[in-house]
Amino acid sequence: MSGYIYFTDEQKERANSVDLVDFLQRQGEKLLPSGRDKRLVSDHSITVRGNRWYDHSAEQGSYAIDLVKRLYNLPFPEAVSLLLGGEQGVEYRQHSGNREQEQRKPFALPPVHTDMRRVFAYLIKQRCISREVLSEFAREKLLFEDGEYHNAVFVGVDENGVARHAHKKSTATGSSFRINVEGSDPAYSFHYLSKNPYPHRLLVFEAPIDMLSYISLHPHNWKSASYVALNGVSEKPILKLLELYPQLDHVVLCLDHDTAGIEAAERIYDTLIEQGQPAVGQAQSKYKDWNEDLKAKSGFTPIPAEEHPQLLLRDEICKEINRYAREHPSADCSAIVFRNILQNCKDNPQHIKDSLIELASLSVLAASKEYKSIGHSRDLSTVNSRLNYGFKPYQNRGRLENKLSDIRNTLVPLFSCSQIETQYEKQSRAEHYEQLASECLKGAVLAELSIQQAAEKKQEQCGLCLS
Repeated sequence: MSGYIYFTDEQKERANSVDLVDFLQRQGEKLLPSGRDKRLVSDHSITVRGNRWYDHSAEQGSYAIDLVKRLYNLPFPEAVSLLLGGEQGVEYRQHSGNREQEQRKPFALPPVHTDMRRVFAYLIKQRCISREVLSEFAREKLLFEDGEYHNAVFVGVDENGVARHAHKKSTATGSSFRINVEGSDPAYSFHYLSKNPYPHRLLVFEAPIDMLSYISLHPHNWKSASYVALNGVSEKPILKLLELYPQLDHVVLCLDHDTAGIEAAERIYDTLIEQGQPAVGQAQSKYKDWNEDLKAKSGFTPIPAEEHPQLLLRDEICKEINRYAREHPSADCSAIVFRNILQNCKDNPQHIKDSLIELASLSVLAASKEYKSIGHSRDLSTVNSRLNYGFKPYQNRGRLENKLSDIRNTLVPLFSCSQIETQYEKQSRAEHYEQLASECLKGAVLAELSIQQAAEKKQEQCGLCLS
């Protein structure tokens, strides 16, 4: 699509009012029920309802246009055109806000079955969870069998022991059904609070079965710690428990060993640190999650762990940056060199990646020199380590073009002063070089992902031609 496209306010409003369930299904997207919402199969962190969407991992949401831009990597004009039907002349259903006026149902637990035979059979035989652990949670009335559909129901209570949340999981073989009971308060998800009055750990999991699996794997003195299942990746239950129980002085994030879990753990870690939580650690399962570890121990074939592709690329690119900086200790780090590299950084993704690696290398070199000039302990090795461990995939989303714009904006204040004199100004300048290196690393990772995606697409096309 070329040329400027003008849209009237009415057209933009109509695009933003498209019913996302209708639109996504007609784009070939698969959706799963999630309470009153629908969840994308391709990205379980995103739910849609009407013309609105929400990314529970990034804690961001908006209307139809922004989701189409995000999902299909489209600029604004093309996203609007697609929602309006584009060249296909398709007319998507419009969402009416009046449908959302119905009252939210009050929370109520499902009816309780007379026994827990199916729940115990499912959780013990298929999920390998300890009978003793399940019995303890049943005695505490935190686990029961749904009287109507025989789902396992995991109950979350408030500080007074009143049920405020319930999560249902199907016990049928092969079923992936799971849902929170309508009206559940997300701050009071399924958890176990230790009666230990002394300072102790709070271990955090994505799902109730992960939590029960971990306890089954580590049964020794398990009641001396506290545990919570997020039923997703929101930090609300953690913050509520920390607010209510000061004895929880150490949080351990035990989220899934996959892309979504890794990003969620990093985001929640940063949130807790910002909230003033001094002790936050992480524990990672060997396989995809703790239940897979438990099943592997019982002889089942586990689902393997999934490493984050951006972290793998980060390690490779940081090695290149470190090598370049060490091999060129006297490299010219002047403003004109930086500007020339960035000005030439507008060709194909491979050229962009190479240019950004060079710019990042010069930035860490310049930062270490500035630190050395003021007697600071951050040498080249330290700056490189900070660059590596400061990279967070959840902070590196969006289009490569936007990242290049961020880099240009970061570069401007570095050379706005002709002379730096005070120690404070020199340290600030060094930290700004580090920030520039960080943005360049993010851009280089996005460029490499773009290269890989293009190669995969070409390979698919070649495969289609051969077939």
